[in-house]
Amino acid sequence: MWYLCVFFHRLLEYRKSEFESLAGLFEGRGGATALEWRLPEDHHPDSPFHFVNLPSQELAVSIASRSILVKGIYELWGEGGSFEELEESIKSYPDDRKLPYISPGSTFKITVESFGKAISSEEQKDRMHKLEFISFKGRVDLKNPDHRFCLMANNDYGSNNGLPSAVQMRMFFGRELGGADRKILQTYELKSRKYLGPTAMDAEIAFLMANHAQVKPGKLVYDPFVGTGSILVAASHFGAMTMGADIDIRVVRDGRGPDCNVWSNFKQYGLPMPISLLRADNNLPPWRSGLKEIFDAIICDPPYGVRAGGRKSGGRKLLKGVIGPYTVPDDKRTDHIPSTAPYSLVECVHDLLDIGAKMLVMGGRLVYFYPIIRDEGSGEPTFPEHPCFETIATCEQILSYRYSRVLVTMVKVAPYTDDIELAARAQHLEFRENHNKWMEDGNLHSAVFSPVDDVNVNGTGEKFSSKPKYRGKYV
Repeated sequence: MWYLCVFFHRLLEYRKSEFESLAGLFEGRGGATALEWRLPEDHHPDSPFHFVNLPSQELAVSIASRSILVKGIYELWGEGGSFEELEESIKSYPDDRKLPYISPGSTFKITVESFGKAISSEEQKDRMHKLEFISFKGRVDLKNPDHRFCLMANNDYGSNNGLPSAVQMRMFFGRELGGADRKILQTYELKSRKYLGPTAMDAEIAFLMANHAQVKPGKLVYDPFVGTGSILVAASHFGAMTMGADIDIRVVRDGRGPDCNVWSNFKQYGLPMPISLLRADNNLPPWRSGLKEIFDAIICDPPYGVRAGGRKSGGRKLLKGVIGPYTVPDDKRTDHIPSTAPYSLVECVHDLLDIGAKMLVMGGRLVYFYPIIRDEGSGEPTFPEHPCFETIATCEQILSYRYSRVLVTMVKVAPYTDDIELAARAQHLEFRENHNKWMEDGNLHSAVFSPVDDVNVNGTGEKFSSKPKYRGKYV
């Protein structure tokens, strides 16, 4: 059955991929889920209004209640370019589908919304009165109604929302099935969190990552760059068992004291504590030989050098062979901080994919951020590949006119073998030869903030790019 899905107008490329990931979660599918979508008449692809074909109302309700970017899903009773067309469409909707929700003994509420333009309360009342032809026999209840209805329209908003002007007004009327509970974002907002670091993940993005990874109760989720635990907090909220690692022992062990550390973030929200937080190196993982397929999802934000650069174990002297491997004396182990060396992004991502291929169960998901430079001549970005994985979604989030980060969602489709390890190494070497130099240097910061000559400047002296910069893509 076709439903009207209304999205929040933000993070535009995340919307459908989050929706389809949740559809797979509630249908018990770990692989890619391709739903049938279509746009309303004369609507731009980035419009918040979309029609989606779902097998059941129960699935629609489940997705709406879990999603972060779905404003509402509606059983559409009618649509039209004018109130006359809307009335005719609603009247032609089957009575047997309408009667259970407008019968005596029930309560209802009607809201009026408009995309791209604020409408006055008088205009809202005027539009609502034009729905008097619907024979509601129940009682109005504005606080806790049995059934909620919504009259929506895309008014002539000009270009205020980064979209082309609406060709004509289009109105929709339907019964609400559910919508995102965005109050959880206020609960988990970073400004109220006890323990934060410079790379703490925004709550909205952390919950979106968890949804892309199909996190649910009983699953084991691992973050190899755990930092202050923002991603694992979101995974734990959805009932998952969590586990994390970080190369900086001061982060995972000490924090800023006994009452201000990673553990205190979980305690603050009353969430189950992580199974374990390890001091571990993504380049030299701590897992014993032969251990495979224990995680249901790996979710992380690898260090790519803007706020914090990647580090791996070794130190300059050890890596250059000046000194050999050594054992830390027992009396110095408590306060010992191992030496580290720079860790380029290209090497970091290769190691991440290799760990995911070994440690994820079949159908498990690897969800991570990958940075890209948005130069005019850079062309379409390419992303690392691995024989064990299928990439099912890439969602860009524009951070500045110079660079973006892309949320890459991969699903494990093949078991890890010796032959696949060799094939993965070959793919890595091919990717390494064709990547940008900043990836090898591990210095995205200089690539982003260094002066460039190819930035266009318009007549007003403002910098601009020919690539689309819809406001909805920004956080």
